[in-house]
Formats: sequence, C-alpha cells, structure tokens
Amino acid sequence: MGFRSRDKNGLTTTRLLDVLCEMNRLLALFFGMLALVTGTAAEPNDSKVYELRIYYSPEGKLDTLHARFRDHTMRLFEKHGIQNVGYWVPIDNKENKLAYIIAHPSREAAKENWAAFFKDPEWQKVAKESEANGKIVAKVESYFMQLTDYSPVPKAEAATGGRVFEFRTYTTPPGGLDAINTRFREHTMKLFEKHGMQNVAYFNRMKDQKDADITLFYILAHKSEEAGKASFDAFRKDPDWIAVRKASEEKAGGSLTIKDGVKSELYKATDYSPIR
Repeated sequence: MGFRSRDKNGLTTTRLLDVLCEMNRLLALFFGMLALVTGTAAEPNDSKVYELRIYYSPEGKLDTLHARFRDHTMRLFEKHGIQNVGYWVPIDNKENKLAYIIAHPSREAAKENWAAFFKDPEWQKVAKESEANGKIVAKVESYFMQLTDYSPVPKAEAATGGRVFEFRTYTTPPGGLDAINTRFREHTMKLFEKHGMQNVAYFNRMKDQKDADITLFYILAHKSEEAGKASFDAFRKDPDWIAVRKASEEKAGGSLTIKDGVKSELYKATDYSPIR
C-alpha cells in the first residue's frame, strides 16, 4: 500500500492535487468565458455561408417591407435555421433599397433552409397578406459569401447614438484578389482602426458567384457620417498607408483595383437589425 502524506487539515496529497486540478479547470473555463464576453479571444475559423440580399421596393412600399421583416420574416428565418446578421438601408435611399445579411451552416443547408421557409404555411399567409395591395419587392440581388481569413466574425451589437455603416466593394484586376486580401490582412485593417474606423466584416464571394475572383466586399462602422469622412481623410494622409500602398502596387505592377473599381455607399441600420 503506497504512502500518502497528509497536510494539517487532513487532506491527502492525492486529494489535494485533485482539488488543485479542478480549481485550475474552473479558472481556465472562467477566463475563457470572460474572453469571449469581452471579445479578446482569438476568433475561431468561421465556416458559415453568408448571404447578402438586396431588395428594391416599389415606391411607397418600403415601410410595409420593414414591417414584414420586423414582425414576421426574421422570426421565420430563425425557425428554419437562417441566422439574422444585419439589416440596413442606404442613408440616401433613392432606390428604396433594403440590404441584409443572413447566415447558413453551408450551401446545402441554405438550399434546404430556403425550401422549408417558402413552404411554411405561416410564411405563405404572411406574404399573401402583406402583398394584398401589390408586390412589396420589385427586384432581388443575392450573393453567397464567406468571411475572409482575417475578418472579424460579425456579432449582434447596438452602439449608443447610432452608427453609420459603410459598404465598400473593391474590384481587382484579374489575379489581383490575393494581393488586396494580403494588404488588408497585414496593414489596412490596423490602419483603419488607428483612425477610428471599426472593421465589421470582410467577405469574398464564393467561387460559383459572379465576379468571385475579383471582388472584395467589406463593411466599416463610423460614429457618424462626418466622423467617417474625417477618418478616411486622416487615413489617406497617413505616411504608413502611403508607404504600404506604394509597396503593394510596386509588387503587383500597378493598382490593386481597376479604374472606378472602388464603390462606397453609406447605410444606417434598421430598428430591427441585430447589428446597429
């Protein structure tokens, strides 16, 4: 029979080690949860499929479309495994647009989720009632995307005071997508943060989508429209950015975007968007 020493409280060495191990496990669990809450933990590789959908509503119908999403559609999406990520409208909404991003576990799941959603009797009833006075969606654009390997994972959050979201789409020359992803990964994101811009999410289109090999789409958040303009003015004048841009273009043999290949549009979140 082995010898087991006891401390003054009567605990055996073996038992004491067990207690210490359990304490260490609980501490690790606590700090892991704390890191997730505070956002300091390294983000896991996010393999979800994201879908950007842009709806164009006929004149006078946008409020009805908002009401349908707010009161019914979002809940029915979640019922059928579709994650609501964010809903936005352009600040200057001349085209009556609603842009939103949802997420699916995979492309196959997306197909199944949409099929189940459209077959749902509750959705069919809601759609019929909401369109009693005419269609409320005239046109739909849709792109399947995945987060870049350097993107934050978009999380539901509502900032005080309201934020302005900037949707930016870059079109690269053929073969240039890796170069621009590298520049964002290694330099641009940090410089954006330096100048007060929040990196919300960065996406590349999935391979079977139109212009997948030449398109980067990303979302920034600003405290206000004026703050966003000031941030970009400071960013463009930053010597670090000027040096990075010059070096990356020399390496690529020219600009990393085509002529007129940078598109920007300012959005505000809807009152029902998880990200606001």
